[in-house]
Amino acid sequence: MEDFPFRKMSDFFPHFNSTVDDGRLINENAKKLTLSFFRQGILKQLLTEGERYVMTILNVLSFADQGVYDVINNLGSLAARFIFLPIEESFYVFFAKMLTRGKLASSHDKDRIDIISSVLSNLLRFVVLIGSIILAFGLPYSTLLLDLYGGSILTSGTGPMLLRAFCLYVLLLAINGTTECFVFASMDQSQIDGYNRKMFAFSFIFLASSYYLTNWIGSVGFIISNCFNMTARISHSLLYIRRFYKGSDLNPLNGIIPNKFVAANLLFCSIICLISERQLSSVLLVFKLPLVHVCVGAISLLSVAVVIFTKEAEVVSFLRSQYRTPSKQE
Repeated sequence: MEDFPFRKMSDFFPHFNSTVDDGRLINENAKKLTLSFFRQGILKQLLTEGERYVMTILNVLSFADQGVYDVINNLGSLAARFIFLPIEESFYVFFAKMLTRGKLASSHDKDRIDIISSVLSNLLRFVVLIGSIILAFGLPYSTLLLDLYGGSILTSGTGPMLLRAFCLYVLLLAINGTTECFVFASMDQSQIDGYNRKMFAFSFIFLASSYYLTNWIGSVGFIISNCFNMTARISHSLLYIRRFYKGSDLNPLNGIIPNKFVAANLLFCSIICLISERQLSSVLLVFKLPLVHVCVGAISLLSVAVVIFTKEAEVVSFLRSQYRTPSKQE
């Protein structure tokens, strides 16, 4: 409690220094912290709502296209909100507790850095597998999902193409969220400020690319611009992590690349489901549901799960340990 900065209610409100011997009426540390939060707030607003400003202010899409884009954006964001966001928040806390900010891997205890590297590698592999499954099955089943959700209003136009593009964006979101939670947990304040300056540059590039791509190829340009933005942020995080592990024999970034048998199985199943969509999507319809096409997807998904359980034993073991640890603590 001695480190707690508030002693009375008035401490929660802005106030001037009681002494002005140094010529400063405002506390310098409080000013820097406030400006840092202000910059991060503007940055977050640009990165999360930037395409909406371009969409409405510059009038690059009709109201009908804006409505379809909002539906696809909200629908596609469900995986990020309910799967990846809780993972990022939980493991940010883990990395923040285990890491000393501003120090490289060589400056940490070897046993501790081994644990951190193992967790980061398995976590990257897990989110890549989930994102890859969403991409592999999202391509052939986007039209069916939109047809069940909104009918011909969503399937007759650019809706299916938007959702397919969003599946790729979800995969990039998964990688970016995991790498950034490690980066933010290990950076000190000066590094975070430097990162925010780079993000401002990325945000303006994102807004400019959104405008030009949307004028060129329509509403899918917003998603492609987001993909470019995520790729730039992932690249920055990967470079930071490589520098963090410089001089160490550990390389947790290998976790981004899935097992070759898993990757081949995902590709094969996606192709089979795409063929099924073209040939079987109108066969044996029950309440608008193409049962044959759905069964092909279910069998393909089951085969993917079997291959993952047999070829990604380390990730499966990691997930089991994460599931059992809270139970033991309870």
